[in-house]
Amino acid sequence: MPISKQKIQELAQSYFQDTVNNRRFLHQNPELSFEEYNTSAFIKQVLTDLGIPFESMANTGVVALIKGELPSDKVLALRADMDALPITEVEGRSYGSKNIGVMHACGHDVHTSSLLGVAKILNELKAEFGGTLKLIFQPGEERLPGGASLMIKDGVLQNPEPQGIVGQHVMPFIESGKVGFRSGKYMASCDELFMTIRGKGGHGAMPHQNIDPIAITAQIISALQQVVSRNADPRTPTVLSWGKIIGNGATNVIPEEVNLEGTFRTFDENWREDAHARMHKMAVGIAESMGATCDFEIRKGYPFLINEAKITEAARSYAVEYLGGDNVLELDLWPAAEDFAYYSQETNACFYRLGTGNQAKGISSAVHTNTFDIDETALQTSIGLMSYIAVRYLGE
Repeated sequence: MPISKQKIQELAQSYFQDTVNNRRFLHQNPELSFEEYNTSAFIKQVLTDLGIPFESMANTGVVALIKGELPSDKVLALRADMDALPITEVEGRSYGSKNIGVMHACGHDVHTSSLLGVAKILNELKAEFGGTLKLIFQPGEERLPGGASLMIKDGVLQNPEPQGIVGQHVMPFIESGKVGFRSGKYMASCDELFMTIRGKGGHGAMPHQNIDPIAITAQIISALQQVVSRNADPRTPTVLSWGKIIGNGATNVIPEEVNLEGTFRTFDENWREDAHARMHKMAVGIAESMGATCDFEIRKGYPFLINEAKITEAARSYAVEYLGGDNVLELDLWPAAEDFAYYSQETNACFYRLGTGNQAKGISSAVHTNTFDIDETALQTSIGLMSYIAVRYLGE
């Protein structure tokens, strides 16, 4: 007899406060990407207390297995990331960060505490389902090359090999109690761009004696937007943005060089490679034609994230069963990037959004801000729904 929705809901309620406590502990003790030593130790202690076997991977990563006691060869992976951001949290919170300048401003404390809650629920129910659940606690989502790529390299998708992987991410613009799904392409690839234009500095009153890297940079910035507007297929969303430009001259001083940093994002790997080549050729060509030089470095980041249709539609239907149709939303394309995309390029993936906002309580700040917070009632939804998706998937 399959595990009932009611039983999981009751367990989610039972473990809700414990999950809140874990989330607050993690929120108070955030660690930056690939430095999650105490977080990793905390996870291992909880798993040890539950009697769930685990191993370390990618230095601070942790992978645990819960084997159902009914006969089945199915394997499903569940993933949580656990790193924080270099942000100083707003003052006045009883559970605020104790590590000045570091904050769980992207909800990874929610993801980690939730997966620990799921572990408790599923470990308690293992006599009632078959198959294996692989729990992935992953470091370094916020920093290239991305902890997911390192976990995959270390064999996280092997021994046993999952037929699918499910992950979730907080979404403050969705109310607590609701979730969102999207099949197909969902999140963008993300590349970091670094460009240095070198000319010849001098007095601003005598531009004819100089090679002005600021004027040349302006030409390059304008021209590169043509890659988006005239070379990209309009059916493929593409974004090119420059977030940092330094030309350290003065009102009457033309500098020797200008430095730029930006981001390029899209949803097609072939176009991504083509765009890289086009941008490099255009920038270098314009600079040289105007007497300057251009160093253009592209640090390739995460690929685009694709939600495989079958597993995503199944998870969506389980969410409707668990939460009701009014609480399951359809998501738009999201041009942000996530290293969960690496998993989606290797196996059947479903990455959904967990509503954590509450407009009535004033909880609506975006992620990556120092005022980000969650409505903690979302944690009960989180641990219950992911547990339900897992047992329903294994039971199919």
